[in-house]
Amino acid sequence: MKIIKTVSQMRKLSLKWIRQGKSVGLISTMGALHKGHRSLIKQSREENDISVLSIFVNPVQFGQGEDYKKYPRCLQKDKRLAEKEGVEIIFAPSVEEMYPQGYLTFVNVENLSSVLCGNSRAGHFKGVCTVVNKLFNIIKPTRAYFGQKDYQQLKIIERMTKDLNLNVAVIMMPIVREENGLAISSRNSYLSGEERRQAPVLFNALKKAEEMIRVKKETDSAYIINQMEHKVRSQSKAKIDYIKICEPESLKEIEKISGEVLVLLAVWIGKTRLIDNFLIKGDE
Repeated sequence: MKIIKTVSQMRKLSLKWIRQGKSVGLISTMGALHKGHRSLIKQSREENDISVLSIFVNPVQFGQGEDYKKYPRCLQKDKRLAEKEGVEIIFAPSVEEMYPQGYLTFVNVENLSSVLCGNSRAGHFKGVCTVVNKLFNIIKPTRAYFGQKDYQQLKIIERMTKDLNLNVAVIMMPIVREENGLAISSRNSYLSGEERRQAPVLFNALKKAEEMIRVKKETDSAYIINQMEHKVRSQSKAKIDYIKICEPESLKEIEKISGEVLVLLAVWIGKTRLIDNFLIKGDE
């Protein structure tokens, strides 16, 4: 396994792979690797000749007062996990390498970036799109793998890829969960013992929505959301950012359930903001 830290070296390698006709899988991360990342790596290794893991804590996607400085950085541990999983290349550039002095260009997807998490994290998705676009241009992957947990991010990247004619297949992978249902996330490390005990309330609220839609055939989004809110508020450490039911592609809120819907929520557990979602099939 090689560790690449400069754009020029990474581009040189990617051009070599293109000439050799090799397929390349990209797993774009901010490090602090966990079982969710491992599932992306495994899928990439099954489908591609070469797998590249990028590790870059992207300052542009963090807003004022967010956790950029305290975001977990554990490169040595990440290296060991990546090597164990068979990653061929780690691309781990510095901030200065990705955003040299005088950098002025950013990528933004309109509409999709201004709802849901975009309401409470201004500029976040502009930062995500900018860094992912740069990674696509530098590494030239055949396929790029993203987890369903960050569903809005995935849909925004899909739209950016389509609109900018980027020759990359964006692959959505299932959410990996702990035994209690909590979606695995690097930010789970922030949770105290009591907060970790309460955090599965996001999953439990989603299961409540699933039962109402699939079993009880409930179609009133407002009523389902009300019941989810009641469940979340039963936990003392939980504070709701949003709970929404949306059309899966446009992310527009819907009033009546019909066909497949996206149920998603963002909840503060203490000082840690967690997100989760289910894709649920209702009656046509």
